[in-house]
Amino acid sequence: MDRLWAPWRDGYIRNNKKDKGCIFCKAQKDPSAKQVIFRSKQSICLLNIYPYNNGHLLISPLRHFGDISEASEEELLDIFGSLKRAKKLLEKTLKPHGFNLGFNLGRAAGAGIIDHLHLHLVPRWAGDVNFMPVLGNSKVISQSLKELAKILKKADHE
Repeated sequence: MDRLWAPWRDGYIRNNKKDKGCIFCKAQKDPSAKQVIFRSKQSICLLNIYPYNNGHLLISPLRHFGDISEASEEELLDIFGSLKRAKKLLEKTLKPHGFNLGFNLGRAAGAGIIDHLHLHLVPRWAGDVNFMPVLGNSKVISQSLKELAKILKKADHE
């Protein structure tokens, strides 16, 4: 039997309590937090700490609201400007073959956080889907979040 070593997942497995408060609002209060990649005038970009794929980023408005219909035109433009910036960072550093992006609006649509609007940007590579998610109900992420954050932040300042 092959073994996968992913010690950073231990906290997720053992933590059966939900964190109190909004992760996006908390990240704004601590812009030096390791998961924050950058902040713009109206939005923030951070690493998803439970990623679907390596480089999975979340972009949210700074203002706390849950539905896209509540966003101002300025907030929408800024979110999509941050999306463009984040996509360029991922292309420069990870060189993905494509991307999935989207908003999950409401619990029925798959939203894990329903009270603060956020956009998922997930890099994809040809062949990145293998037997592990299907047979092992596991996804292998080969790079630590700490290492990835360091690379993305460096690239954002070049």
